[in-house]
Amino acid sequence: MYDVIIVGGGVAGLTAGIYAKRAGMNALLFEQMFPGGQIATTYMVENYPGFIEPISGPDLAMKLEEHARKFNLDIMYDQVMNLNIDGKIKKVITNKGEYEAKTLILAMGAQPKMLGLDKEQKFRGRGVSYCATCDAMFYKGQDVAVVGGGDTALTDAIYLAQYANRVYLIHRRDEFRASQILQDRVMKNDKIHVIWNSNVESILGEEKVTGIRIRNKINNDMEDIELQGMFVAIGIQPNNELIIDKVKTTDSGFAIVNENMETDMPGVFVAGDLRQKPLWQIITAASDGAIAAMAAQRYIIEKFEEGLSGN
Repeated sequence: MYDVIIVGGGVAGLTAGIYAKRAGMNALLFEQMFPGGQIATTYMVENYPGFIEPISGPDLAMKLEEHARKFNLDIMYDQVMNLNIDGKIKKVITNKGEYEAKTLILAMGAQPKMLGLDKEQKFRGRGVSYCATCDAMFYKGQDVAVVGGGDTALTDAIYLAQYANRVYLIHRRDEFRASQILQDRVMKNDKIHVIWNSNVESILGEEKVTGIRIRNKINNDMEDIELQGMFVAIGIQPNNELIIDKVKTTDSGFAIVNENMETDMPGVFVAGDLRQKPLWQIITAASDGAIAAMAAQRYIIEKFEEGLSGN
């Protein structure tokens, strides 16, 4: 019987593990593939406090795992197949067996929606990005494109315009879905060039992005645009397969939690990109993990024993 089982070895999960072990909790963390989550596939991180010089995503992920192991966090690399969270005792079913805990911290994260283009995955971190606030600084004085038409895409375009020489905003429709105030700001920004009714057909370049080819949906005309970066902002999707119909979520599938990372199921907490929040960043994931671990400890002390004999 563990005090807490953490599902997901990204920033939120590893931070939760560190805080749980420092609090004296018996904790187990499951990770399906490799530690670090999305940051392990990020080329460079330069906005995490304390790292004055940029650090690569894989290096930061390694440091997080080393930090967690320093406190003897039990990390198991195995795929979680199912969760049983209805009872007082929570059950985690994996390929290798079944495990029990007093609390669960779910930190499976999310992943950006991709365009599905050739070279898109290959050039991730080498001209293809899914986070303007993370990577804008790398494109000072260069030409970039943002693909999308919602609030995130327009916000990214406005943010990038502070750094880039020119920002192409490519949208597949003839009107934006974003709020009017963002639309007004985009249209007034001389650095942002809107391209309507168009899709990105391919990414140009051999070792990194050198341009994109777009197709106009109205007349099927093709156009090549020379640029150094493409930011995909068509949304993110939560890795929520394990929580569907088990905890309350938004229409988009993100878990709804309170300020203590508590879901509507007692003893079940969600941290990191799996939950609905205004900013998906490394620093907010770390914060979520710390809060969730402390909240799980309080739950065990204050509530777990109540009614235990009835489960």
